[in-house]
Amino acid sequence: MSETPETQPERDEPAIIAERRAKLARLREGGTDPFPHAFPDRVEIASVRAEHDGLEAGEETDSSYRVAGRIAANRDMGKVAFLDLVDQSGRIQLQSRSADLGDSHAVLTGLDLGDIVGIDGTAFKSRRGELTLRVSGWTLLAKSLRPPADKWSGLEDVDTRYRHREQDLIANPEVLNRFLLRAKVIAETRRWLDGEGFVEVETPVLQPIYGGALARPFKTHHNALDRDFYLRIATELYLKRLIVGGIERVYELGKDFRNEGISFKHNPEFTMVEWYEAYADYTDEAGRLELLVSHVAQTVLGTTKVERDGAEIELAPPWKRITLRDAIGEETGIDVIEHPDRDSLAEAMGSEPRPEHGWGKLVDDLLSKAVEPKLIQPTFITDYPVEMSPFAKAHRTDEGLVERWEAYVGGFEIANAFSELNDPDEQRRRFESQAAELARGDAEAQPMDLNYIQALESGMPPTGGVGLGIDRLVMLLTGAKSLREVVLFPAMRD
Repeated sequence: MSETPETQPERDEPAIIAERRAKLARLREGGTDPFPHAFPDRVEIASVRAEHDGLEAGEETDSSYRVAGRIAANRDMGKVAFLDLVDQSGRIQLQSRSADLGDSHAVLTGLDLGDIVGIDGTAFKSRRGELTLRVSGWTLLAKSLRPPADKWSGLEDVDTRYRHREQDLIANPEVLNRFLLRAKVIAETRRWLDGEGFVEVETPVLQPIYGGALARPFKTHHNALDRDFYLRIATELYLKRLIVGGIERVYELGKDFRNEGISFKHNPEFTMVEWYEAYADYTDEAGRLELLVSHVAQTVLGTTKVERDGAEIELAPPWKRITLRDAIGEETGIDVIEHPDRDSLAEAMGSEPRPEHGWGKLVDDLLSKAVEPKLIQPTFITDYPVEMSPFAKAHRTDEGLVERWEAYVGGFEIANAFSELNDPDEQRRRFESQAAELARGDAEAQPMDLNYIQALESGMPPTGGVGLGIDRLVMLLTGAKSLREVVLFPAMRD
């Protein structure tokens, strides 16, 4: 009996690779091309299964198919063997018989787990009720020189799973399905925004001045221009320049980069969608976010309910709304508005902040540590201090605050939004305030962007804008515990 995933003995990886290379050489010597160019006219395994869903145990058909995939199991009993073949759509059993294949039966059953083959076969149901293809012909499509991951590194080895995602996808169908779902989330997000009249654009990834978020950038140098550039930390400022230019509903879905720590909710390279809408404010955009998230969940999952850490979360509108002041006060007893400077707030917190941490950074720390983990049901935290929001419009009723919200679900933030500041003189003052924070040593503060101010001087209509983290949304919808579970190739240490 041939080795299966359950019966294969433990051996060193180099020995297994050497054995497989020897087999590759014998195949070539025997006239087999182990890496042909194509295998036309194949169908997905799922479609074969769908066509024979009602077939009875032991029933034969005359339906022939061409399928292709990876050998996942091999139960060789001599003149008859049963193999499992897997493609992206599913798994199917193969029956190989020497009476049908002659000498090629032994070659087929002598292939290794992980080898990719093309199969011609006829469908039938085995006496045990397993849909099976009786092999009438086969083609080796790619010789696998390395064994499937669980033979040498273990499926639970997280480091290997993230560094060699291809092995993770081969070994774990649930991981493959998670990333297929991620693709559906992205496609449905685009489809929804397109249907609402938003125009998708592309703005520079390499920017001469970074902006649009409080974050530390990655810096690089362009040799031909002999100048420094930054990988963008957000698309915000370019998108709002397009609002000025007359694209009244605009969005971009793509990569941003922030030179920050790595955690379950942070990766230095991540995917965001930002959209901006003329003649709207942050209240309008809260409604848009509720509709978008609930629509995407319903479309890709078939429900607006998800589960996280044993809690059922309802994503359908309306979502809870609470001010930042009240949210922090309820959890800590500290009224941040009554402590309007760094020293008094630090005293109320009972902490000694780092010299570069200003008042806004301390408020943000209170929010992220004391409040955020408890926000399980969808919640908008609204009305932030101006010091924390350099691009948000002043609150129309509360002095010292701006019209901003952050949306939290499952204990982490998924989106951020403003009524966008469109007064160029006030924006210049905000940049100057941020420059003071930079001088203090806050590397996440915003540098002055004169081109953006000049754009505002041309006139930007009242605008609402949102940034939604795609990676975090996929975390929420799949129940993943970390961004690394939903980013194909996350950043790793050496």
